Amino acid sequence: MIAAATTDVIPFGPVALGFMGLYLLSMIGIGWLGMRARQENTLRDHFIGGQGVGFFVLLLTLFATQYSGNTILGFSGKAYRIGFAWLTCVHFMTAIVVTYLLFAPELFKLAKQHAFVTPTDYLQHRFNHRGLNLLATLIMVAALSNFFLAQLTAMGRAVEGLTTLPPETAFLWGVVVLAGIMLVYETMGGFRAVAWTDVIQGGVLALGFAVLLVLIFKEYGSMEETTRKLLATAPEKVLPPKALELKNWISYIFLLGVGAALYPQAIQRIYAAKSATTLRKSLAVMAFMPLGTALIAVLVGVTAAAHLAGELKGADSDAVLGVMLRHIQEQSVFGHAVVVLIFAAVLGAIMSTADSALLSISSMVTKDLYAGFIRPNAGQEALTRLGKRISTLFMISLAALAVWLNNSGTKLTLVELLEMKFDMLLQLAPAFMIAIHWKGMRAGPVFAGMLIGLAFALCFFWVPAQGEGFLTLLKNSGFHPGLYALLLNIGIGVTGSWIVNARSKTASRRDPS
Repeated sequence: MIAAATTDVIPFGPVALGFMGLYLLSMIGIGWLGMRARQENTLRDHFIGGQGVGFFVLLLTLFATQYSGNTILGFSGKAYRIGFAWLTCVHFMTAIVVTYLLFAPELFKLAKQHAFVTPTDYLQHRFNHRGLNLLATLIMVAALSNFFLAQLTAMGRAVEGLTTLPPETAFLWGVVVLAGIMLVYETMGGFRAVAWTDVIQGGVLALGFAVLLVLIFKEYGSMEETTRKLLATAPEKVLPPKALELKNWISYIFLLGVGAALYPQAIQRIYAAKSATTLRKSLAVMAFMPLGTALIAVLVGVTAAAHLAGELKGADSDAVLGVMLRHIQEQSVFGHAVVVLIFAAVLGAIMSTADSALLSISSMVTKDLYAGFIRPNAGQEALTRLGKRISTLFMISLAALAVWLNNSGTKLTLVELLEMKFDMLLQLAPAFMIAIHWKGMRAGPVFAGMLIGLAFALCFFWVPAQGEGFLTLLKNSGFHPGLYALLLNIGIGVTGSWIVNARSKTASRRDPS
C-alpha cells in the first residue's frame, strides 16, 4: 500500500508553470482568431459558426465536449468507491452515440433547411407552441446550469489535487482563473473559438488518457495484481453486481444514453456539421471513444481502490487521480513532466465541456427567452451583444455558487451532480426522438407529458430514502426517478396525441367541407 506521505504535493516548477501558462494563453489566442474569422455579427455566426465545420473539427469538438471533468475525475472517483461495477459508464457512453443515430440525421436535415440556432428552434418549427418552447428552454437552461456548476467544481478540485495552497484557496483560484480564461476566448470568438480550442483540448485529452494508462500500470502493476488485491481487501468491488446493482447499471445506460444525447450543446453540434456525411463519419468514430476514455478512467479508479484503500471518502474521492499523480511525480523527472501533460489534459477536458455549456446557455437565454418572449423584433447585432453579456453574468454567478458550496461544506460528488440534470433532460425525449419521426405527435399532449414528467421527476428530491410509501419504493428500486417520469411522459404524449388525432378525423368526417 502507498504510504500516506505520498499525499504531500510536489509543486510545479517554473518550467511546468510556464507550459501550463502558455497552454492556457493559447486558448485566448484562438479566441482572437475566431473573432477575426467571423463572417457576420449574427446569432447563427456566433453560436453555430456560420456554414458549419468539417469532419476533423466536428469529431474533436464532439469528443472534447462529451468527455469532461466528470469522465476523468468523476468516473475514476466513482470506480474508486464501487469498483468494477462502474464499467457501466463504458456502456452508457456508447449508448449516447446509438441514441444520436435515432434522431440526429433527420434533425440535421431540418436544421440546414431552416437555419436552426438553438434546440428550441426545432420545437418551434415542429409544434409552434409557446408554452412548450418556454418549458423546454427552462429545462435545458436549468440542466446546463447544473452541468456547468459541476465543471466549475471539477476545475477547483483539479487545482486542489496538485498545489501547495490551502484547499479552499486552491479551489477559489482554480475556479476564478480558468473561468476567466474561458469567458475571454468564448466572448471573443463564439462557437469557432470553442470548437477550435476543442481541437487542441481533445488532442491533449486523447494523448493524456493513453499516457495515463501506461503510467498507472507501470507504477501500480497489472490489472491482474489489482484484481487480486481487491478480492482480498474489498471483494464487493470485484464480484458481479447483485440484482439491485444490476438494475442501477441498466438504469444508468438509459439515463445517460438518452439524456446526454439531448444536451443542448450536443444538439447544436449536430446543427454545426457541414454535411450529413461529416456528421455520420464523426458519430461512427465516436462510437469507439469510450474504450479509450471511460474504460481508462474505470481502470484508474479500481487501481486506486486496491492501492489507496480507505484514504478518501465521499466527494473527496473525486480527487483520487490527483493522489495517484502525486505518487507518479515523485518517481522521476520524466514522471513529473508527464504529470504536467496529464494535468493539462484534465484542465482541457473540463474547460472544453464547460465552454460549450456556457455558449448554449447564453444562446437559449438570448434567442429563446429574451427574443422569443420579451423583444421579438430585436436586431441580430443587439442580440449577439446581449448573448455575450449573458455569458458573463452566468459565469460570475455560477463560479460564485461553486466557491460558496465548496466553502460551506456542501460537497456533492461529480456523479451526483451529473445525475440530477439527466432526470430533467430525459423529459425532452418524446419531443425530439418520437415527434421527429411520427408526424402524429401533437403539441398539447407533448407539453402536458413534459410538464407532468418533469414534476414527477423533481418530486423525488423530497421523497425520503427510508420509510414506506409508493414513491419511496420507486426511489429504492434501483432505477433512476427520471426513467419512471419519462414513461409517464411518453404515455401522456402518445396517448393524448392519438386521442387528438382521432377526434380530428371524426370532426373531418362530420364536416367534410
